[in-house]
Amino acid sequence: MKKTRIAAGFTLIELLVVLAIIATLMSIAAPRYFEHLDRSREASLRQTLSVVRDAIDRYHADIGKWPPDLDTLVTKRYLRKLPVDPITERSDSWQLVAAPGEEEAGVWDLHSGAEGTAKDGTHFAEW
Repeated sequence: MKKTRIAAGFTLIELLVVLAIIATLMSIAAPRYFEHLDRSREASLRQTLSVVRDAIDRYHADIGKWPPDLDTLVTKRYLRKLPVDPITERSDSWQLVAAPGEEEAGVWDLHSGAEGTAKDGTHFAEW
């Protein structure tokens, strides 16, 4: 009796077809993924700006003057920690705006220090 040997595994053609299918799916999914990341960073930046501006306003309402810096908001417990700009991923890139027309100008507002524009065409530094 002859024993026949059964070949196990995949042929080169089968592997190439599978790789081509995976590459096609990745070329469709990757741009959507990166666009979603950009939109989520923008939404996070808007939320962070809103929270910090609210903390600045609460500090001013309680103390009667604007905070000298963002660290004061943390030490006085208006913020838990120094906010991180989601676009630049740094906490020291904020552009602080001084209170207009006051002798002891403190932090009245802040803007992102990120360069570039958002999906809606506005500059991050204008937010």
